[in-house]
Amino acid sequence: MKNLFSLNELTVEKIEYLLDLSEKLTDLSEFENIKKITNDKLVCNLFFEPSTRTHYSFEVAQNRLNMKIISFDSVNSSMQKKETFYDTIKTFDSFSLDLLIIRCSENEFWKQFDCEIQTPIINAGDGTSEHPTQSLLDLLTIKKEFSGFSGLTVGIIGDIVNSRVAHTNIETMQRLGIKVLLSGPLEYIPVLNLNDFPNAEYIPFPEILSKCDVVMMLRIQHERHLHKCCLEKSEYNKNYGLNSKNFSLLKRNAIIMHPGPVNRGIEITDELVECEKSRIFEQMKNGVFVRMAVICYLLSKI
Repeated sequence: MKNLFSLNELTVEKIEYLLDLSEKLTDLSEFENIKKITNDKLVCNLFFEPSTRTHYSFEVAQNRLNMKIISFDSVNSSMQKKETFYDTIKTFDSFSLDLLIIRCSENEFWKQFDCEIQTPIINAGDGTSEHPTQSLLDLLTIKKEFSGFSGLTVGIIGDIVNSRVAHTNIETMQRLGIKVLLSGPLEYIPVLNLNDFPNAEYIPFPEILSKCDVVMMLRIQHERHLHKCCLEKSEYNKNYGLNSKNFSLLKRNAIIMHPGPVNRGIEITDELVECEKSRIFEQMKNGVFVRMAVICYLLSKI
């Protein structure tokens, strides 16, 4: 496989292979062997949307792999002179780089290339559609916690309709045998009106909390809304957020996850962000290993 645009392109066996490789890379002694694949390779990170975790975990991964990094700055690029997205990507493709990491607001941005881009591409998030490496790091976090996926139930709660993380996770988790439950404000649940995820069941909040091994809270993506959420921050947390009052509903061995950035006090209250059940910062840590694994996978042509 030349590119990674969507996890739908990968078999379950390939997904499990990437998770195993990611877990193997948590052992620092493995870096020396893997760096033979990536040493001095040229990579450009093209982020057309703001990003902290994805952007900089890719950079950390690339530094650990001894790659040479070019960081694209759209604000100081010819895009300010009306150069198109396609021409910008085509420009970097002409530089004979080894890898491009791309995030942008357009769903399935790669379809406009029509095989004209020769450099391998990793999708670092496209609009509201896909976020393959985030899904992999979420799966790695779950796998390390529960030693597998069989029999697990994951609840995804919040702004699902606008979440590329949710869209990738729902499909991929179901392929791996995980039961997926959804909850949140009705206008944020596409399964109720778009029928996007027919195998994912909607459960009212907070009833969903007692049914899940993994509770994944999502950020309200105001920047993607035509209208702001009708609920104030405190009201949203009271009705759909995780807080000290409904925390007791969680299973004894349940864990809390969140793809970030976290709106503290809205989808989850301050005291729970780093509580004993939270794996939010563990997800971020796992992101480095997952992105190392994906880079090595593409560059080694496995």
